[in-house]
Amino acid sequence: MYCFARKTHSYLDLDTGLDFDSQIVVKVNAPELLRRQLGSRRWQGEHIAMGTNVDCYQRAEGRYRLMPGILSALRDHANPFSILTKGTLILRDLDLLVQSTQVTDVGISVSVGFTDPELWRTVEPGTPAPERRLDVVRTLAEHGLGCGVLMAPVIPFLSDQPAQLRSAVRAIAASGATSVTPLVLHLRPGAREWFMAWLAHHHPHLVRRYERLYADGSYAPKWYQRRITRQVHDLAQEYGIGPTRAGMPRRIRPPEAPEPAMSEPTQLTLI
Repeated sequence: MYCFARKTHSYLDLDTGLDFDSQIVVKVNAPELLRRQLGSRRWQGEHIAMGTNVDCYQRAEGRYRLMPGILSALRDHANPFSILTKGTLILRDLDLLVQSTQVTDVGISVSVGFTDPELWRTVEPGTPAPERRLDVVRTLAEHGLGCGVLMAPVIPFLSDQPAQLRSAVRAIAASGATSVTPLVLHLRPGAREWFMAWLAHHHPHLVRRYERLYADGSYAPKWYQRRITRQVHDLAQEYGIGPTRAGMPRRIRPPEAPEPAMSEPTQLTLI
């Protein structure tokens, strides 16, 4: 509902509302294109960040299976990368992730903004429940893969109360997360209209408060962001975890593991 990636659908002449919710564009030859780029003399081995706009482990990945080919290419070229996801499908590629950490820098983060199940059901329909995402963090940690949590979004007046923040940070710490980084909801054009319509339907008493809070643009005021960041960081310190600098991959060296047999991803028709 609040996804800032909605706006990018307009670049393809698609609607940022219903089309975003129902139309998915898939580049089925992405692994081949990536491998070709990584092998180019012009490529300097730059860090590749995945999931920063659209989740690379959304439901469609279960059908198209592009990530195994992408991760294999990155592993084979020892190219550093990071992944941000709100899904659980990343565990399918656990072996490839472990292999990659043996040759390059890998950063993994899971997005968990709050742990309130009722709020999750209304504002994040179609996504795995917060506790399932934290299970991903726990499983990665058990396999020697450090995983941070992007606590995003913190939703003003719905998930920002001290008790709610404490509950979320406590659960994040219990999952074995290496870091927690809060990010307050931002409402860019394309997402703002849909979120405000959702808010008017589910929480009409908050509409005016949001109009005032976001009166100057897409972002909540700096004082509000600083307050949330300070509270979360204090809680993280209390529970034994700490923030890391944005964009810094975490190098993990898990125990040696035998390389499993790899199957080729199936290429399907562009939809």
